[in-house]
This record gives sequence, structure tokens and C-alpha cells, in this order.
Amino acid sequence: MACEMNREALAAYLDGELPSAEAGSVEQHVRACPGCAAEVAERMYLRRTLAAARGHYVPDPEWKKRMLAKTTSRPQSRPRWFAWAPAAIAAAAAVLLFAGFWMERHSSREQAFREVADLHVSDLASDHPVDVVSTDRHTVKPWFAGRIPFSFNVPEFTGSDFTLIGGRVAYLQQEPGAQLLVGLHQHKISVLIVRESSELAQVLPDDGGVHAQASFHVDTWQAGGLRYIVVGDADAAEIGNLARLFRQANP
Repeated sequence: MACEMNREALAAYLDGELPSAEAGSVEQHVRACPGCAAEVAERMYLRRTLAAARGHYVPDPEWKKRMLAKTTSRPQSRPRWFAWAPAAIAAAAAVLLFAGFWMERHSSREQAFREVADLHVSDLASDHPVDVVSTDRHTVKPWFAGRIPFSFNVPEFTGSDFTLIGGRVAYLQQEPGAQLLVGLHQHKISVLIVRESSELAQVLPDDGGVHAQASFHVDTWQAGGLRYIVVGDADAAEIGNLARLFRQANP
């Protein structure tokens, strides 16, 4: 039987442009439809391949300095009425450089969140979303030993609405880390853990609280030299509750 999923809706889901309710419906469909799951996996692969070229063609700081020097250089002679021009040009150049810096940083942050969302979506679309399947934290945590260059604690979910599904090794910005999959009713939530770095601190600032990022809610923080990221289409309160459990287990 042919799949009747709207391709534009699927593309919007992958780009994080759907409301939470619609995103949840598409997610359930992808988990049950092999064709759509394969398409999601293919698109995620293409996006990651293209992302590898990110920054290769961005002008370096030295080029920006040379351009600024040229725009602010003083001419040998000029009309007196034009004496204000260098200051105006310098001010305009400063504004442009600041705007360029802000846009570059904003773009880097959006790219980082998109990479996080891609990891979560591709995991849901996979036939084997986790490499170690277990609801027992004492099974999942030791599995990562020797596979990633750090250790972390998995909270106890007994008595909560959360269920540990399992985990796998994932790569965020080319850094190996752990990706845990946690169930909450009909929702699946990813918890990504990697070593903290200056780059991650810039693009994923620890400003506290849960944020809406397109179709998902995200909470991120750093503790003990590690970066924790909780992402899923569950509501903000539940994402916050899961993040709180990991914060308590990893002070």
C-alpha cells in the first residue's frame, strides 16, 4: 500500500517547522513507515555531508582586518567639507562587522541546534535506534565504557513517568558521546552527552531553562566538564523534568 504522507509535511518536520502536535503525528508515522524512515535517514545523511563543508568558505579574520583598514585609511588630500567621511565610514564598517559577527554566531547556534535535532530525528527513523537495549541503567551505563572518553550517571527512573529504552554512541560536532533514548508515553526523548568545549559553550550557551527550537523543546547545560542536551517533542515541563533527573544524577 503506497504511503500517503505529504512530502512537504515530512520536509517541514525535518526542518523543525511544524507545530508540536503535527510534529508528533509525523514522528509516529515515520516510526511505523519503512519508506518514510528511509527517506528521513537519506536526508539526514545528505544534511550531515553538506554540513561538513561548513566554514570552509568563510572569510578569515585577517581578511576582515584588511578590508577594515582599507575603508578607514586617510586620503592624502580631500575637500574640507568631506572631513567627516572617514569617521562615518569607520562607524559603518564597525556596524557591518558587528552585524556580521552577530549573524555568524546566530547561524552557528542555529546550526548546532539543527545538528542536535538531526541526531534525534535520525535515531527515531532508524530500524535500530539504540545499540544497547535495556531499561536497566546498570546495563546501559557500563556499555559505554571504552566506547566514549568519559563516564556519566544514568538516573533512576523508577517511580517516574520516564522509561529508559537504551543508548548508542553518537557524534556531535565530530565529538564522540552518548545518546540515550528515553520513553515518555508516546514520546521519545533523546539525551545527548558529550565533552564540553569552548565551541559548544559558544553555540549552546547554558542560559538555563527549556527552549522551544522549531518542533522540539531543548534543555542544555554543562556539569563536570560534560555537555548535556535533552531534546524531544514532549512539552516543555516534561523535558524540564527529565533534565532535572539528569542534573541530580550528575551534579
